[in-house]
Amino acid sequence: MPSKEELERYAEVLVRIGLNVQVGQPVSIRTPIEAAEFTRLLVEKSYEAGASTVHVDWQDPLTRRIRMEKEAEAHLVKVPQWAVQKSEEQCADNAAFLFIDAEDPDLLKGIDPKRISLVSKAMQSALKEVNKNFMEDRVTWLVCSIPTADWAQKMFPDISLKNAESKLWNAIFKVMRMDQADPVAAWQAHLNKLETRANFLNGKKFRRLHYVAPGTDLSVELPDGHIWMAARSVNGQGNHFVANMPTEEVYTLPKRDGVNGVVSSTMPLSYGGVVIEGIELTFENGRIVHFHAKSGYDTLQELIETDEGSHYLGEVALVPVNSPIAELNTLFYNTLFDENASCHLAIGEAYPTCLEGGQGLSKGELLARGANDSLTHVDFMIGSKAMNIDGVLDDGSAVALFRSGQWVI
Repeated sequence: MPSKEELERYAEVLVRIGLNVQVGQPVSIRTPIEAAEFTRLLVEKSYEAGASTVHVDWQDPLTRRIRMEKEAEAHLVKVPQWAVQKSEEQCADNAAFLFIDAEDPDLLKGIDPKRISLVSKAMQSALKEVNKNFMEDRVTWLVCSIPTADWAQKMFPDISLKNAESKLWNAIFKVMRMDQADPVAAWQAHLNKLETRANFLNGKKFRRLHYVAPGTDLSVELPDGHIWMAARSVNGQGNHFVANMPTEEVYTLPKRDGVNGVVSSTMPLSYGGVVIEGIELTFENGRIVHFHAKSGYDTLQELIETDEGSHYLGEVALVPVNSPIAELNTLFYNTLFDENASCHLAIGEAYPTCLEGGQGLSKGELLARGANDSLTHVDFMIGSKAMNIDGVLDDGSAVALFRSGQWVI
């Protein structure tokens, strides 16, 4: 297990690089109770960075499962107004939000997918306006992680719990560049490299991307005015933050009605406490017209049928197979990590920040410019060592971007 000094350095990177807490800024931390010790370090580091106040929202996954098993559907779909008001107030106060994502991938295994979908859709509907603050980067937010017992045992089932947690800590520290002499400097250099990739793509102004791999032959049109983004974001006050740590992607939005062909997932997707494997999707004019999964089919169906927008894509992201996470050759069963080992797509809502002048536009204005709208946004992984990707220009000529899963440029 990490020493206290190592944990303090990790907390420092999350607070200073991820959140970039400003003097006088409130901080809100959503965390599982199993992460209590580390959460206290985050609280301490946030105050040291100048936070005005730090609010901790404790989560108990096992209580959540009991609720999903026992509560009547009529009550499951109720979202208290005070919960919405709390989030609205925190956003209005320019709070920095930190979410520790460390849930057991099998937490809701065996629960009726329809019940899971009901709760998810009710919460997403109630918080639709609040979530615009995150989708448009009006506020600072960060998703990060630490090991928890059930998650570690899921990843490493053949060793003792103690060894599994230690192995997961080592993996997280590796991909978080905590093994570097100066992790903060290492992260700054990495963020600069990702921005160089994004700048190259923005300079090309590709009309579409063409993906080819076993089980995948997909054309993804990009809308006029699309923007390739890297890890650094800027909030409504002009301050930088990093929304995901770790991160290895550059990403943009597809044209809502411009996706055609077939795509196959290359890694399991942990979604809503259920693991979905072997996803296959067929698109016509942007819409999913056929889908299949080797396991978790009912959960995938509930995801796709969340609303009309969840039948379309909202994000395309490029990640090479030689990223630090991919080179671990370890399945995390956690999208925060797995999406940074593989090129991926997202079902659902597009980020308005990926469209020139997109922030502040109405739903209708965004749809008119080719940006998808939905209650949900869920990434699934499609990259592999067999994937080739070309960027196609307006004149029809192609530029090789990926060969055998790695950047050509």
